[in-house]
Amino acid sequence: MKSMYTGGTIRRTALAVALGLTFAGGAAHAQSNASGVIFGHADNAAGASVRIDNVDTGLSRELPLPADGRYRATSLPVGHYKVSLVRSGAAVETRDVQVNIGTGTDVSFVAAASGNAATSLEGISVSGTALPAIDVSSVDSRTVLTADQLQRIPVASNVNAAALLAPGVVSGDSRYGGVVSFGGASAAENQYYINGFAVTNPLTGLGFATLPFDAIDQQQILTGGYGAEYGRSTGGVVNITTKRGTNTWKAGAQVQWSPRSLKSNPRNIYYPRTSGNVTDGTIYQYREGNKTDDLLYGLYVSGPLIKDKLFVYAAADVVRTDNSAGVTNVLTKTAFDGPLKANHWVGKIDWNITDSHILELTGIGDTNLNDTTIYSYDYATRSRTRVLGSEHQKNIGTANSTPGGVMYIGKYTGYITDSLTIDALYGHSKTDHVDNVSGAAGVTCPNIVDNRNVPAALKRVSCAPVQGNLIAPGANDKVKNWRFDIQYSLGDHDLRAGVDNQTAESYGGLAVQGGALWTYSNPPASGKITGFPELAIPPGTTEIARRQIFRAAGNVKVEQEAQFIEDHWQISQNWLAYMGLRNEQFKNFNTDGVVFVKQRHQLAPRLGVTWDVYGDSTLKVYANAGRYHLAIPSNVAIRGAGPQLFERQYFAYGSVDPTTNAPINPTPISGIHYANGADGSAPDPKTLSAKNLSAYYQDEYILGFDKQLGSDWTVGAKATYRKLRSIIDDMCDSRPIEAWAERNNIAISPDAKIPGCLLFNPGKGNTFTIDLNNDGRYENIALSKADLGFPDLKRKYLAVNLYVEHQFNQQFFGRAEYVWSQSFGNSEGLLKSDIGQLDPSVTQDWDFPELMIGSNGPLPSDRRHQVKAYGFWQATPEWLFGANLLALSGRPKNCLGIRPPDTFNYGSSYFYCNGEDAPRGSRGRLPWTYQLSLSAEYRPSFFNHDLSLKMDVFNLFNQQRVQNIDETYQTADGPLSPTYGRPLSFSTPRSVRLTARYDFSM
Repeated sequence: MKSMYTGGTIRRTALAVALGLTFAGGAAHAQSNASGVIFGHADNAAGASVRIDNVDTGLSRELPLPADGRYRATSLPVGHYKVSLVRSGAAVETRDVQVNIGTGTDVSFVAAASGNAATSLEGISVSGTALPAIDVSSVDSRTVLTADQLQRIPVASNVNAAALLAPGVVSGDSRYGGVVSFGGASAAENQYYINGFAVTNPLTGLGFATLPFDAIDQQQILTGGYGAEYGRSTGGVVNITTKRGTNTWKAGAQVQWSPRSLKSNPRNIYYPRTSGNVTDGTIYQYREGNKTDDLLYGLYVSGPLIKDKLFVYAAADVVRTDNSAGVTNVLTKTAFDGPLKANHWVGKIDWNITDSHILELTGIGDTNLNDTTIYSYDYATRSRTRVLGSEHQKNIGTANSTPGGVMYIGKYTGYITDSLTIDALYGHSKTDHVDNVSGAAGVTCPNIVDNRNVPAALKRVSCAPVQGNLIAPGANDKVKNWRFDIQYSLGDHDLRAGVDNQTAESYGGLAVQGGALWTYSNPPASGKITGFPELAIPPGTTEIARRQIFRAAGNVKVEQEAQFIEDHWQISQNWLAYMGLRNEQFKNFNTDGVVFVKQRHQLAPRLGVTWDVYGDSTLKVYANAGRYHLAIPSNVAIRGAGPQLFERQYFAYGSVDPTTNAPINPTPISGIHYANGADGSAPDPKTLSAKNLSAYYQDEYILGFDKQLGSDWTVGAKATYRKLRSIIDDMCDSRPIEAWAERNNIAISPDAKIPGCLLFNPGKGNTFTIDLNNDGRYENIALSKADLGFPDLKRKYLAVNLYVEHQFNQQFFGRAEYVWSQSFGNSEGLLKSDIGQLDPSVTQDWDFPELMIGSNGPLPSDRRHQVKAYGFWQATPEWLFGANLLALSGRPKNCLGIRPPDTFNYGSSYFYCNGEDAPRGSRGRLPWTYQLSLSAEYRPSFFNHDLSLKMDVFNLFNQQRVQNIDETYQTADGPLSPTYGRPLSFSTPRSVRLTARYDFSM
């Protein structure tokens, strides 16, 4: 964008910031997470003031300048402003600026080196793609995307797809849904906000409630170094503000269509190895018809109910996915189709009570309905046969990653004095989860897994339309969140303090579909099943069946409180220091409403400094260090603190039911084994976790620089180091407790209620409180790290980020970056993507020391090389072209087998294969992923450019690369798994999205 000032020169940073921060790192000057800041200074300040006017809403503030000429306007709603230097009641200089979410904009009125006064920037066209700046007041790492940019870059219409544009952000495991991983953390360690209200899934930490994508005004992605106002995240933060009404009535409509006929066929999945009667090249899942027609209708309207005072914005999307034709694998032999319906809406009222008092009210609705019909499927003829049943899901999504629901948010901002600002926010949400299955009338259909060594055509399948665990009836989540912040400017110090409290209540849980899971297998050649323990198979038995029953459900609650204070200290014109401290408290309640984990005074210091090397904002060097805590998701209480049944038993049988494929009159050949003691009773909350349990936390260090080259180019580099210091997981090993009792001459009663698994801090000593004699007396059992036998906790993330950016100059914007990173250790964190386990903080990793042998190595989020490039070109006033390129190295591969003797009955869960250790990542890597997406937009002049016709082509060259594989080497009973190495997902095939959009003013 060319400048239009005359006479003399002006600091490049002032021009760039005045035009609006976008992709570059923004200021962290004590701004609210749903608003922005304008600050600066002026020469000859005596008797002068600065007036700030919102161009769209009429909101106005005037700040008298102190003797040093510095001023600061905090908690400003994002939008377009005019900032004027006022002398003797008249504006002598004016700037046009764009205030972005969570950022500071430097607007200074200073004399240039030539002696001429800085001249007006009036007349410069301001848009969402305005020039970024090297902002010497920022210490964090952020990407800000405006509505205009999200429309111009070819990117899928969802928040996580936009987040993937930021450096160091990669897709999570496909089994968790469309989630993302930030900076080596697991995908359950992020926080999402809409207008300042936390919308992260409270049950698992995966995913968030959404809104109409077109209603997003700005999306901020924080990838590191964020200040003390943010907590409950060791990954990243996604911060969204919605559009709002202005003094002009506006309306618009759009239609987006992704036709099935213009989508490439997904790749079929084949068995990867020879095993018995299964040979290389045998199809496992036919997927060529797994395509849909996707259609979106969107409307919005906004404007003033009372000019300059009261504004309204409302938008709604109706999304429908039809003509699906999916096919499951050859073992389950089913096909499915049915519509997916999603209704998203948002309504917002903004009331400028006075220029000093602002009230915002937001309502958001997000409902997802999935009605699926299940058919039997004949792989020989590639055709459906009969209807098996149906499944109805509401606000479920894969792994509960799209919680949905309805939420309401209220926010008040008061400019009490020129130096004092207060912000208050309250929000609440409720989400219902429904998962209903209907199958054959009057028949209970258990889950069936057939591991027998027989041809695929003879494999037994369930009569149920779906298999697996279903969500408990009546499941729902409720979240309440309130915040109160005070900001005060005192000389060179900008101070801020606040409280941030959240309560999340959930009723949830899972139960196995059909009441049980039956697994069929041939007896091992040894005649024994190891780990049960050493179960001998009766002579003459040719087939065995294992019955597994699982059930866990209840009401749980998590209370999270935090207080923070921070100071941005302008030490000198060239140096700024940031100092912050966050204090957090977490309480987790079990299904009986009793606290079982309580953590107080979790102190998280945050420090940062920036150096404006030449004093003209053309070269910035910055550094920061911080500690970040994470609370335990409420799912832990359901799985670990509530009643849980996990029952296993082996049977011999003569025949199976022709309808259900369950054994007829099976004969037990083993007793009932309760995995980890889960016998259906609720554990004693006093014994559930170690005493003085440390919170989950991580330390982070960043060092970087930004350099401006000429008027259009910016380059920079950044190094990041993250180290996970403490996690909370569960251990299920009673041997250290038994050894302690023996050392202390204490006999353990046979009826002692020792929990099957205990929450603890891996990699260090822990003290447990347990009643060893079932007599009401609790022993404090202090166990050292050596007593427990686990290795040190290890998760480290190293990254170097290089970027080059061409700022928008009315024709072209482009940004390209390369990230070299390494994520390695023996724990992914809250999740275990190796097996797609969705049990945050109760993964199987730390259950027994033997499971950790060989666990150190490259973690699932390790993508050693990342290349991202995106931009757009305004070829003419009518034509705009966009591009988005991603090149990503592959995920490391593992081999998980059975390490003999499998005393703990964990089956194929050890880093041990083919009779030898198989350390994490030792099986190489999956292939690189390459994706190029292009877009073209036409805005005809005869519609005054209000009509937009756009085509996006995603994954132009249809590069479908493997994203994750089955890493389980053996079946649970020992034989080689025929699906080891089988692809679980590929990158999304090529698709085309056609959009017609019309915006108009009334």
